[in-house]
Amino acid sequence: MPLVPETSALTIQNGSPGFLSTPGRTPTSVTVHPVALFTILDHYLRRTESQDRVIGTLLGTRSDTGEIEVRSAFAVLHSETAEQVAVDMEYHHTMYELHHKVNPKEVIVGWYSTGSNLNTYSALIQNFYSQEIAPHQAVHLALNTGVEEGQQSGVKAYVSSPIGVTPKPENAVFLPIPCELQFKETERSGLDLLSSVSNGSTDAYPATDLDILERSLQSVSDMLDRVLSYVRQVLVGEVKGNAAVGRYLMNTFGASTDELEKGAFNTSLQDTLMVSYLANLVRSQAEVSTRLALATAS
Repeated sequence: MPLVPETSALTIQNGSPGFLSTPGRTPTSVTVHPVALFTILDHYLRRTESQDRVIGTLLGTRSDTGEIEVRSAFAVLHSETAEQVAVDMEYHHTMYELHHKVNPKEVIVGWYSTGSNLNTYSALIQNFYSQEIAPHQAVHLALNTGVEEGQQSGVKAYVSSPIGVTPKPENAVFLPIPCELQFKETERSGLDLLSSVSNGSTDAYPATDLDILERSLQSVSDMLDRVLSYVRQVLVGEVKGNAAVGRYLMNTFGASTDELEKGAFNTSLQDTLMVSYLANLVRSQAEVSTRLALATAS
């Protein structure tokens, strides 16, 4: 795995012995935030025609129990041929330094690639990132865009483990670990908007605010219908009631009722204060007008 100072690139030739990854705590699960996912998709869409896949660095946090949270990512320049793979290390380090100044709590947790092909070069790149974050183990996030025929889109996470009597970086097996996409309620509308746009359609436009409100109200109506159907089935004995579900529904509707009552009270109070303010303002203007008229008459 020779380092080439002229180009500041990590050039790995096929069959190069390289260095072994430093063992550390094995990650147990990976949680991906939408920002990181959209960055990977944008990198894939901007790739050159000669690139079969793109790679980049994953940034986030890790817990003491081995849970990895991927919050953001950035692209890394690289090239692959039948003989070698080259990764621009200087670009990788520069981007991480810039990102660390903005988000000092986020660290390198692994790397990503598009497609579902895990080959020898994947093991070599995995070894490089494992050395970057030693003694922790790097996580590999594989995003399949589903563009190629016969492939299903999805995200999978892996960790590597060396195999063979004499382990080498290129001799490694990728072991899958649980991976899920997590987003906040404030991000749901954006995700729904993106998912509602047809893929590759020139007639697809973002929905208006009224359309988004209509879909939200329809979603609430459907959820209420499911709740009513469940309650009716429990009352007639078709379904055995669940105490946990009952308590959850009671707490949810109780909190919603309190919020509505509180909101109505606040709205009424604001209306009353506004009317009082306007009445005082009109009274003051009338008094000023009367005194001006008297002063003019005299």
